[in-house]
Amino acid sequence: MPIAIAHLGPTGTYSETAALNYAQSWQKQHQQDFELHPYSTIAQTLQAIANQQADIAVVPVENSIEGSVTMTLDTLWQLDQLQIQQAVVLPIVHTLVSIAPNLEAIQTVYSHPQALAQCQTWLRINLPTAELIPTNSTTEALQHLSQHPTTAAISSERAAKLYDLPMLARSINDHPDNCTRFWILGADLSSEGQHSSLAFSLLANQPGALVKALQIFAARNINLSRIESRPTKRSLGDYLFFIDIEANMKDMAVQSALLELQDYTEKLKCFGSYNLVSIAPSA
Repeated sequence: MPIAIAHLGPTGTYSETAALNYAQSWQKQHQQDFELHPYSTIAQTLQAIANQQADIAVVPVENSIEGSVTMTLDTLWQLDQLQIQQAVVLPIVHTLVSIAPNLEAIQTVYSHPQALAQCQTWLRINLPTAELIPTNSTTEALQHLSQHPTTAAISSERAAKLYDLPMLARSINDHPDNCTRFWILGADLSSEGQHSSLAFSLLANQPGALVKALQIFAARNINLSRIESRPTKRSLGDYLFFIDIEANMKDMAVQSALLELQDYTEKLKCFGSYNLVSIAPSA
């Protein structure tokens, strides 16, 4: 039976590229076929596992320029039993796609909010009067082009080719080293690799509460590679925290830290240990 892999769709998104990379590696290792299932939103993609519609979900979690993808973090906190199986880092190269005859004819640009932000300087210089409209994904933006010669979309070159649409400008992202980290998530316990992620809410919003929690890791020489706060959505100023550590969850020092951390947290969720894989840029 093929493994079902959910990803942010439609066909042609960067998430699909990351999903394909993982799927092909899985197929080679396990001799098992796969099926890709695109979903309209990140929340729906993750919920596909909780609803047993998919075995694996591939979602963006962090961009090197624009930072965290908050929808991924918020949805992951809300769902139970999801585990990170792998992290994939994908180079991001944006392309301006349009049937317009030239840049001067473009009045509107569609794309995912992250893509619009990653190209903001280019857009300000080359399309200063264009209206910028966010979409659920970079590929969804292409749906606005066929009947409108004054519109454009920011997507990948791969997506433009898949939908047979003209490319007016290539490599328009403001930073050439732009890349996005994706999480490969599933319901199976994940315990391999030297990268681990967890999240917690604090017992009380009081001075030193977060410092005391973080000192638990410092005291055991466990390096934190990332920390991100998100509102709990219960009241203003009430936060939860996502943390990445450079260690395996099975390490004795980590086990000891997690045990002590329970005394300082209201709720603690561990998302497992995993390897980080970098995808080479397309030729």
